[in-house]
Amino acid sequence: MATDPVATGLVKSFARPGDNVTGFSLLHEETVAKRLELLKVVAPGSKLVAVLLNPTHPAAGGELKEAKRVAPLLGLEVHAFEAQDPTQLASAFAEITGQRAHALLLVSDRLFVTERKTIAEFGVRHRVPVVHFVAEFADVGGLMAYGANVPALYRRAGALVDKIFKGAQPADLPIEQPTEFELIINLRTAKALGLTIPQSLLLRADRVIE
Repeated sequence: MATDPVATGLVKSFARPGDNVTGFSLLHEETVAKRLELLKVVAPGSKLVAVLLNPTHPAAGGELKEAKRVAPLLGLEVHAFEAQDPTQLASAFAEITGQRAHALLLVSDRLFVTERKTIAEFGVRHRVPVVHFVAEFADVGGLMAYGANVPALYRRAGALVDKIFKGAQPADLPIEQPTEFELIINLRTAKALGLTIPQSLLLRADRVIE
């Protein structure tokens, strides 16, 4: 699985991967707009949204570009902040609080997955609503997560393995896209942030942590 296997150079195209690789795209760029919309719903007074990214990630530029495209439509302004390792992450946090950002959007990167608990604690400590791209973020105290249902993709991967075992060439198997997305909301964190989650949004959530 990859955020954008074409941008990262893993495959030549979605339809014809080529070489010896096939799999799934996580479509993180396509979910940027939804994550910004969620931040606007739970924190309607927000104006400035920090976008945290790893500039070395090949797909980061596309997600930031999408955030900049969507933000004005929601009455938001986005500022980019960069981090490539835990030390730089701490520095980025200091810059985000210094800029008095009202909310935080995470661009997909392994660093932000492994450091999700640290990020969640930052959000609560500084009263900054944060939306992540993996469900596990909400499980460790993050406010919200929205993105592809990764376990569902793992299950679908079994079908690709079966085709390959039966003689199909990975190069001929199109890169598949997720069909299931999940929204996880942590109500305990919302209360800690002084936020009231609209009932309409709670009803849309796949899981609510109380």
